[in-house]
Amino acid sequence: MANKRDYYETLGLSRDASEEDIKKSYRKLAMKHHPDRNPDSKDAEEKFKEAKEAYEMLSDADKRRAYDSYGHAGVSQNAGGGEQGFGGFSEAFGDIFGDIFSGGRGRGGQQVYRGADLRYNLEITLEQAARGTETKIRIPSLDECKTCDGSGAKPGTKAKTCHTCGGVGQVRMQQGFFSVQQTCPTCHGTGKFIPEPCGVCSGTGRVKNHKTLSVKIPSGVDDGDRIRLAGEGEAGMNGGPSGDLYVVVQLKEHGVFQRHGADLHCEMPISFSIAALGGDISIPTLDGEAKIKIPAETQSGQVFRLRGKGIKPVRQSTPGDLMCHVVVETPVRLTDRQKDLLRELEEINKADGDKHNPRAKGFMDKVKAFFAG
Repeated sequence: MANKRDYYETLGLSRDASEEDIKKSYRKLAMKHHPDRNPDSKDAEEKFKEAKEAYEMLSDADKRRAYDSYGHAGVSQNAGGGEQGFGGFSEAFGDIFGDIFSGGRGRGGQQVYRGADLRYNLEITLEQAARGTETKIRIPSLDECKTCDGSGAKPGTKAKTCHTCGGVGQVRMQQGFFSVQQTCPTCHGTGKFIPEPCGVCSGTGRVKNHKTLSVKIPSGVDDGDRIRLAGEGEAGMNGGPSGDLYVVVQLKEHGVFQRHGADLHCEMPISFSIAALGGDISIPTLDGEAKIKIPAETQSGQVFRLRGKGIKPVRQSTPGDLMCHVVVETPVRLTDRQKDLLRELEEINKADGDKHNPRAKGFMDKVKAFFAG
């Protein structure tokens, strides 16, 4: 175990990697180092086996939790090994590996357990995501009971050894030639029972509470990104380590912009006359207003790119772009004078439509070809 690489390092991942991240990294490494692709490379074969072992451990939630808490010792199948029979291995598993995997022994010989990880959904604005922010969150928590110091026993008393399993936390069932070891039904694996439970926590060793935490949101976070607060999850049992809190970012809907990765998109209405004749317009950005020049004969739906006016993601060195989609707005509540001018314009267009309305002509040509065919 001393020479084994860290599983996360093997897969090139951080310790807060998601299940999907683990799967993607393993697939990539497996394709690269597969023996069929590297028939004469011992190094590739070893790397393939190493990646496979790391994936098998980290893709299993229970094994990953044990590895995060206790490293390779928490997932080694050889602890207390040797060539033992089934019963001998069960004893080693219960006495050595079982203690490690469950968290070891706590106060008074009780097994300790790591607290559960928690998730908190945090809504932030697009501006906060782009620039970063710091905010406070208030979350419910299960904390160690201060009255009994997490033991679950009334002050002045202590837990006693379970009479069913003798404090081992496991019982052995003999079935013919086979010996099967399972969790003790009386103490549920703790090896102890509490004759006088603590009046504050009712013997659980933990109490419900609320706590306020400060969370730093880095600039460039996107919807679904997670921020890990180590040790801020549920308290462990019987003195075990606390779990982690994962703050999941959720972006509020914005009134102007839509975000797609590093780029921002917005719709900008322009008048009929600006679209036809061209002109300058002001458009909003996260840093204030910017001007763009609309060329003559601009069509509705045309996109104008403002480079560097998007968002710089957390893992990217350059910001994205702002994509402005122009929409030609049809005028409403026309005066008689405006109507007369538009009618006059329409008459001129009809007289020489092929020249002034090329898209309409092209469409009609396609329609005629369709029916003719």
